[in-house]
Amino acid sequence: MPDPTPAAKRPAPDLADVVARFTAALRAAGLPVGPDRAERFTTAVITADPVTLARLRACAHATLAYAHEHQPILDAVFDAVFGGFTDPADQRGDPTASPAALATRGHSTGPAGTPQPVAGSATATAHGGRSSPDATQVDVPSAASDAERLRHRDFADLTADELLLLSAAMTQLRLATPVRRSRRNRVTAAGHRIDLRATLRRAHRSCGDPIRLARREPRQRARRLVALCDISGSMEPYARAMLQLLYCAAGTPRTEVFTFATRLTRLTPVLARTTPAIALARAGAAAPDWSGGTRIGACLQDFLDRHGRRGMARGAVVVIISDGWETGDPSTLALAMRRLRLLAYKVIWVNPRTRSPRYRPETGGMAAAWPHCDAVVSAHDLAALGDLARAVSEPPTRRGMSP
Repeated sequence: MPDPTPAAKRPAPDLADVVARFTAALRAAGLPVGPDRAERFTTAVITADPVTLARLRACAHATLAYAHEHQPILDAVFDAVFGGFTDPADQRGDPTASPAALATRGHSTGPAGTPQPVAGSATATAHGGRSSPDATQVDVPSAASDAERLRHRDFADLTADELLLLSAAMTQLRLATPVRRSRRNRVTAAGHRIDLRATLRRAHRSCGDPIRLARREPRQRARRLVALCDISGSMEPYARAMLQLLYCAAGTPRTEVFTFATRLTRLTPVLARTTPAIALARAGAAAPDWSGGTRIGACLQDFLDRHGRRGMARGAVVVIISDGWETGDPSTLALAMRRLRLLAYKVIWVNPRTRSPRYRPETGGMAAAWPHCDAVVSAHDLAALGDLARAVSEPPTRRGMSP
């Protein structure tokens, strides 16, 4: 049935979401497509501005299929996602528009919004029927060996079952925040101040003679950990892994977890006191904008207006998990980051794209946020999560970061 909405009134698709859906289907078919190659494909589409499917396919081959045996798989997935149109320019109604709009039509989506493969394609073969060589794995007898086998596997390449295998290793990884001096005191033998009340209470045991002086010092209290996780389409492969880690951290006191894409959602009650699988399922149900667009600046402003002023961000270690693909105004994000840095004890940005040594925060959201971060880590696999744990536990430098 044709779309009754005029082409001029249909909203433009989110390019990051289109790329995320297409690359997710490629990964499901067995192609090792990481965020760096997804970024190259996005840059190619923006630069070439293809107006036909043939040109869009050429962009995909040039950036996503780096081996000869990958080309037929990419063609099958491309046909499943973007196929079904004889004249794409006429179907779009705008011959100069980017064919990324085809991603909103012409294919079915599953419960999580991932494009579903058509029968007989390479993607369908990877999911059912004859299994691909990459899908055949040797059974591992213990959880420790599972974690070691998957230690350096990118989270974007893990299946849901493999991600659950890492839950035990993530539980052992503590996100311990630095301590701060509390307003409350505690009695101690090495305190610098004399506790007069405790000294007088002890004097009753010696007929009113204060033989032993009681001393006190401020209590030490762990700082609050506040995590804001991007669940937009471009971050979907990593969002589930990071929520798995945050589920393990949510069991400790003074931990707050939020998700954002086009709106802000508090997930702390959802992640508490349940199993990892149920927690992730509830998190997806509680966040209505899962795999949507990205408005980092607006969501961060919303967090500061609703929760920051009440003390949740004041003196806390704030972890922002996002690839920095901002669809809004970057100046809004820069203003929000400036406010957040004045409130928080430390601001850490987790961006899986920074794993590439050639990555530079030159444009977009990361360019606006980078100067206001105390640390930037990739945390793209289990081994890299150690860098995140160290960044959370170390004190800030407060000198800002330069690109």
